[in-house]
Amino acid sequence: MSAIPAGGTETVEATAEQPLAVNPWVTIVWDDPVNLMSYVTYVFQEYFRYPRDKAEDLMLRVHHEGKAVVSAGNREEMERDVLAMQNYNLWATMENS
Repeated sequence: MSAIPAGGTETVEATAEQPLAVNPWVTIVWDDPVNLMSYVTYVFQEYFRYPRDKAEDLMLRVHHEGKAVVSAGNREEMERDVLAMQNYNLWATMENS
């Protein structure tokens, strides 16, 4: 039971909450049997503006590991990135990390 001061208003203490994750959503590009590795690298450079080395590294992860996280951010940003990847004919999904 909380005490209400004589003025009739209740004082509520703020409790520390766990901080929200900075980038809780990620875009994942999946390996597919259709697109050339050079095309996937091109898409990462063109859309995300990644330098060639980073784009190639991500492409190799997709190729060897079957998938790669290519971007992280809020839900709306990841929906936009997934749609863009799909418009480039890449297999992409998003998930809450």
